Amino acid sequence: MANGSTLPRRALGRQLRKLRERAGLTQSAASRVAEVSPQSYGRIEDGRQTKVTDLGLNALANAYEATDEERRLLLDLAREIREATASGSGWWRAYADAIVSGFDHYLALEEAANWVTNWQTTVVPGLLQTRDYRRALTWATNPDQSPEEVDRTLDLAARRQNFLGQSDFHFEALLTEATLRYNVGSPAVMADQVKRLLDHSDVPGIDIRIVPNAETRPIGLMSRSFVLFSFPPLHASKLQEPPVAFEEGFTGNLFVERPDEVSKYSREAERIRHVALSASASSDLMLRISKELQ
Repeated sequence: MANGSTLPRRALGRQLRKLRERAGLTQSAASRVAEVSPQSYGRIEDGRQTKVTDLGLNALANAYEATDEERRLLLDLAREIREATASGSGWWRAYADAIVSGFDHYLALEEAANWVTNWQTTVVPGLLQTRDYRRALTWATNPDQSPEEVDRTLDLAARRQNFLGQSDFHFEALLTEATLRYNVGSPAVMADQVKRLLDHSDVPGIDIRIVPNAETRPIGLMSRSFVLFSFPPLHASKLQEPPVAFEEGFTGNLFVERPDEVSKYSREAERIRHVALSASASSDLMLRISKELQ
């Protein structure tokens, strides 16, 4: 899987923030040094897509009294960003008309990750959804969309699923049994969806485990659904990007990056694994549900 420019952008932003805070400068002061707007500089430190020049980075390194090694790291990260951008990362831009506001950031993290853990209490994760299951969800949440707009959304979802089965990508789905018993679309749609899960449970790099309805410990239910992204080291600098947690909300999405907060999601995922069925027992449960739906 290509890391794209997301990871080096995040690493560059983190390095710049560390140097700026050490120098005791504000973002406004830094933006004047780099000759960019305060908004643009803020986006740089946030790891968002913004043009970064070597001239501006050298000026910032001077202002931050960076060491030669720190300066080289900034310039190496900028070069890695340019190389990744030139290689054509960001496949989702072709589906800009089908992406809701802010979801491009999620897709960038998903593309960059080498391990994704998805805890779901209500719906099947997008990477494992069938087209008909996704269609039923889309019509329910966006009843005014035209058939053409819905098809674009479904095409985007299908394109995301190309990650599955790649040797450098691991997907862990932790699901409540309820996600398999909700009647999304129709019993036939659900039967196909459960079959999809069964088929993918044998694919290398994909783990699907179910928390059964009979489980009396409500671990995971209070935390709601969430996604954890973990990333490989950067190619050039070998910096290790810290993980990111994501929660999808009805009125807005939440990206969590503070280490102490992300660690809470990691601990919750570990607790959920303890109450989830084994992979084999999960497959047996899915098979029973599949037979019930036929």
